[in-house]
Amino acid sequence: MSVIVFYEKTGCRTNARQRRLLEEAGHTVVPRDLLAEKWTAPRLMAFFGDAPVVEWFNAAAPAVKSGAVVPAALDQGAALALMLANPLLIRRPLLEIEGRRHLGFTPSELAPWLGPTATADDPAFKGCAHHPDPDPTTAREQA
Repeated sequence: MSVIVFYEKTGCRTNARQRRLLEEAGHTVVPRDLLAEKWTAPRLMAFFGDAPVVEWFNAAAPAVKSGAVVPAALDQGAALALMLANPLLIRRPLLEIEGRRHLGFTPSELAPWLGPTATADDPAFKGCAHHPDPDPTTAREQA
């Protein structure tokens, strides 16, 4: 089994389910607060790999949902600058597993570590789990 460094938004229910799946598969999960980390552009790029810029973004981030940030309109430099200024924009979780880095919780990439019981239908593989809140202040805090 592996030791997995799991960069999450503390309190995120989806990230909690994802961590639980990894732990149930027998891994040691070391949670880290993605929003409190001291990120640099090269460090983030190590997680992004060859993924298109649009896949780097947390689609549930308020700035993305409101249209204030349009990931498809950004180049790598502009995207990284925005993420360094506002880590809430970073798609999560970021994972470090056996010297490799991964962006997001993608079934095809993580299947070797999750075992045969994990399927793409599991809610842990889906987007943000919080339900829409009519109070925009609360919704911003949750994303």
